Amino acid sequence: MTIFQAIVLGIVQGIAEFLPISSSGHLVLLHGLFGFFDYDFDIAEAYQFTFDIVVHLGTLVAIFVAFWPEIWKLIKNPFSKMTGLLIVGSFPVVIAGFLLRDSIIANLRTGIWLAAAFTVTGFLLLLADKFTKNVKEDKDITYPDALIIGCMQALALPPGISRSGTTITGGLMRGLNRETATRFSFMLALIAIAGVSFLEGVSVVTGGTAIETLGAMPMIIGFIVSAVVGYAAIRLLLQLIKACKLRYFSYYLWALAVFLLIDFLFITPRIF
Repeated sequence: MTIFQAIVLGIVQGIAEFLPISSSGHLVLLHGLFGFFDYDFDIAEAYQFTFDIVVHLGTLVAIFVAFWPEIWKLIKNPFSKMTGLLIVGSFPVVIAGFLLRDSIIANLRTGIWLAAAFTVTGFLLLLADKFTKNVKEDKDITYPDALIIGCMQALALPPGISRSGTTITGGLMRGLNRETATRFSFMLALIAIAGVSFLEGVSVVTGGTAIETLGAMPMIIGFIVSAVVGYAAIRLLLQLIKACKLRYFSYYLWALAVFLLIDFLFITPRIF
């Protein structure tokens, strides 16, 4: 992996993890465009998982910085209602990830799948912009609310389905105001990213040669870039969510889906 590729992937991860356009879908797409999956399986796995873990950890740092007051409040009050809500909201993605992870990795990495997933995400964002009069704040979130938002998060396990897009839409459907839905989405992301990074990290370390394949410098640069860009993306989305502008991301995703569909049908039906 070159330094340029590390920078590009770090930027894309930082932007797409928080803006509702699916970081996993964009990383899969870039992996294919960079030709990483033209290597043998061990090297491809190093690129796909090891580097993705590193840039996800960068976005984890971005969440900590952006939401430190809320996180510190939870640390000081570990048995608060919000802690319980986050635990309940995390159950669906844990269960779905345990049952479906291998199947998702094996089967949902084609251009046609990404086109379909980006299209679905676009419609979810269009739906989210319809909810403009919600009033629920943090204190009003119920455990059924958290569970349903968590189920929406589980829908975003396949690449191309935006985690922030599904969870924010789920929160709005349950009556949360836009800022509350966004904050709760990011707090759920904190748990999800930390858990996935830990599990994948253990897999990579026990696998042996993956880290050596990539080299230290691209990983360091990718981590820093994803953290800085991720923080900026969080701030941007918090402003956009107030102005009901999520539909603009729908247009981008639909255009990308059309490009992928044309590529799949008429150019190279590649598996990313």
